[in-house]
Amino acid sequence: MSYGAAAALQAAIYQRLVADSALDALVTGAIYDSVPPGNTMGTYVSIGPEVVRDASSQTERGAQHEFTISVVTDAAGFQNAKAVAAAVSDALTGATLVLARGHLVGLWFLRARARRVEEADVRRIDLVFRARIED
Repeated sequence: MSYGAAAALQAAIYQRLVADSALDALVTGAIYDSVPPGNTMGTYVSIGPEVVRDASSQTERGAQHEFTISVVTDAAGFQNAKAVAAAVSDALTGATLVLARGHLVGLWFLRARARRVEEADVRRIDLVFRARIED
């Protein structure tokens, strides 16, 4: 197993999201590797946690990364959040990302969970993707 390409994967995902014009039209650059401190208003996208498992073969070191991209909004209802989540999914599903380390074998959408976070009065959609990397 190798965790060596994790930072390269995250950087490539961030660059892919930032460069996507459809997503940018919806969030106007509000795509974060870490959410800014304080009370963030409006709608934003955040790269979240990941779980990594060994996916080595007889000849290659590799890893399977399951990572979460979150869409958070204080807009009423889920319509806006779902439009942003669809743009994130469109930008990443099946994407061919060039990594600074390792080689992306594939990138797939796994699942999503939409919910209202009562204590913060926001809507949140967590999208989970799987990436397979050979290092």
